[in-house]
Amino acid sequence: MTELLGVYRPGRTLLHRTGPGPKLAFLALWSIAVVALRGPVASPIFVAVAVVIAAWSGLRLRRSLRTMRGLLLMLTLIAAFQTWQRGVDVAIAVVSSLLALFLIGLAFTATTAADDLLNTVERLVAPLRFVGLRPERIALAFALVLRALPAVLEVARETRAAARARGLDRSPRALLVPFVIRVVAHAYATGDALAARGLDD
Repeated sequence: MTELLGVYRPGRTLLHRTGPGPKLAFLALWSIAVVALRGPVASPIFVAVAVVIAAWSGLRLRRSLRTMRGLLLMLTLIAAFQTWQRGVDVAIAVVSSLLALFLIGLAFTATTAADDLLNTVERLVAPLRFVGLRPERIALAFALVLRALPAVLEVARETRAAARARGLDRSPRALLVPFVIRVVAHAYATGDALAARGLDD
């Protein structure tokens, strides 16, 4: 699995050369800072910094924005709700914080090969072997999540396209029912594949 969430891009930037461990640590510290310092002034600053880091990582921001249309729609709805319930300042803080977290996550996935990340995760959880857990199984679960997310996003895209072709793209039922059925089917297929390889215990 050489790509993480379909956005890993090989490169020679400092972020590409930095190991997954330090980047995971930075990601954790960044998340804490964004949440702890959230506000109508600080949060947009975090977004600006995140945009610079994302661009530095080699991401094509214009192309990324096209893939983020669903997220941007969700953020718009959140902004409208927060403005209605708690005011403009809170809406700015909440939406900016979410966007800052997402952009840094995107930069992380764009500069980190999935195999390297999974090896790092397995090393980090290795001490859990002493309490009866198996690090390789934890890494496998992590890998399954990484593989499942692109599949779910693709199912959502195909379901929406099919509903639009039938003129039902505004019908929640026409979108939700096929989406849920296909996602559940994918989960069962994954489980069957693991069982066939003796990995279901």
